[in-house]
Amino acid sequence: MEGDTYIAWGDKPDAPALSVIKPYDGKPATIGNGVMVALSAKDPQQVDALYKMAMELGASDEGPPGLRGGSFYAAYFRDLDGNKLNFFCM
Repeated sequence: MEGDTYIAWGDKPDAPALSVIKPYDGKPATIGNGVMVALSAKDPQQVDALYKMAMELGASDEGPPGLRGGSFYAAYFRDLDGNKLNFFCM
């Protein structure tokens, strides 16, 4: 996949992939900004449940669950140390 602000390499949605993406907030890339771990989920319901659990455990919202770009369903959050994470399914 490739767009104006990112490029991603990988051939299967449930296999490891690598992406290089400009920080969403437009600020300079630093530790916790411009670095993200994305974890594949089996379906949108699992994305929703994992996101809800992250919020209950003290994570901060970076984008609630929802469709982004067609069939890419994802939720974004930051853990207690400020690391950005994502749960997704396609």
